[in-house]
Amino acid sequence: MSHGNECRFCANSHSAIAAHELDDRPLVDQVLADPAEAPVSGKLRALLHIAEQVRVSGKAVTPDHIAVARSAGATDLEIHDTVLIAAMFCMMNRYVDGLGTFAPLDPAGYAEAAKSIAANGYGA
Repeated sequence: MSHGNECRFCANSHSAIAAHELDDRPLVDQVLADPAEAPVSGKLRALLHIAEQVRVSGKAVTPDHIAVARSAGATDLEIHDTVLIAAMFCMMNRYVDGLGTFAPLDPAGYAEAAKSIAANGYGA
């Protein structure tokens, strides 16, 4: 979501956390580059597609998108949460960028922050 919105700070932060939690940076990079071809489950692929449609416009999500996700095994709650999270990230990306948030260029800083967040949560 943040990657598609070109919010460098959020995209780098969240991809670092995903890479840390999955212990698979190449997979995260594949999903960022081409979610339709990344080696993820059909359910995740369908949910990522819904999230991308939300990024474009909430009205871009069609009954066909929902049907594909359901046929891939997504529950109504998972579809709901995907739409909610995608919409929230769109708003937060604009908030972060609108405030001119400093976004370090060095990926190592994001990786270190991801380790700390994984170990201690966001409040530490």
